[in-house]
Amino acid sequence: MSVSKRSMLMARGDLASARGADLIDAEDQIEAQSSEQVVSQIVQRSMKANSALMRGDSTRYFELVAITDDFTLMSPFGGAPSRAFEYTADRIETMGRFFKNGTFRQELVQAYACADMVVLATIERPHVEVGSLPAQDWALRVTLVYRRQGSHWRLAHRHADPLVAGVSVVEAASLARGEGASPKQ
Repeated sequence: MSVSKRSMLMARGDLASARGADLIDAEDQIEAQSSEQVVSQIVQRSMKANSALMRGDSTRYFELVAITDDFTLMSPFGGAPSRAFEYTADRIETMGRFFKNGTFRQELVQAYACADMVVLATIERPHVEVGSLPAQDWALRVTLVYRRQGSHWRLAHRHADPLVAGVSVVEAASLARGEGASPKQ
């Protein structure tokens, strides 16, 4: 399959058992890899990075998932998107304290790949302590956009929302109007 053709790839939930648990750095022969191999490596890297973050290891997260200079994050908590320049050493350390004692599972819903971009649509299923809340399930619908820069794959965008179970049109309208939202904690 050509890496320039936008394709559905590996839309299975069993990628955690995929071959090659140790991730290959993007600079290692990325040109010779098929789109399936690239997607598999990015999925594995994402799972390892998010697993580390749910344990409170934000440093490891950013070692595994480098972000682009124009990275944007649309957090599951809403609000204005955050940008790459906001991810200072202090913020990364604070992120590590925000998530504690968690486990992480990721289901790949769909993947799209072309020569310089990979898009993953996933369901993330962490069980984690977030902020001051006790450990609980935090299912999220997530879209990840990775962009190749030279021989490196970097995360350009992440969008997550907690609507895995779905809400009614009335509830969605209420959220869209900002009703029922409490101040940030």
